[in-house]
Amino acid sequence: MEESAKNVYIKGDTIALGQFLKFADVISTGGEAKSYLSSNEVYVNGEPDNRRGRKLHPGDTVTLKEGTFRILST
Repeated sequence: MEESAKNVYIKGDTIALGQFLKFADVISTGGEAKSYLSSNEVYVNGEPDNRRGRKLHPGDTVTLKEGTFRILST
């Protein structure tokens, strides 16, 4: 599954899961993050996680119904 992951480049060391969803164009506004996370399965590094504030770091993978995303640093 990770082989087909889409690379998402972030500036800095971390990005919150809620911010990531908007940054990766999964949701259109930041206010949709809570609703999206409560109604969809989200996996961070293979573990279920629905915390909007979960800090993602370069090297992490996020798996959603929209696909798998790999966090990389610019």
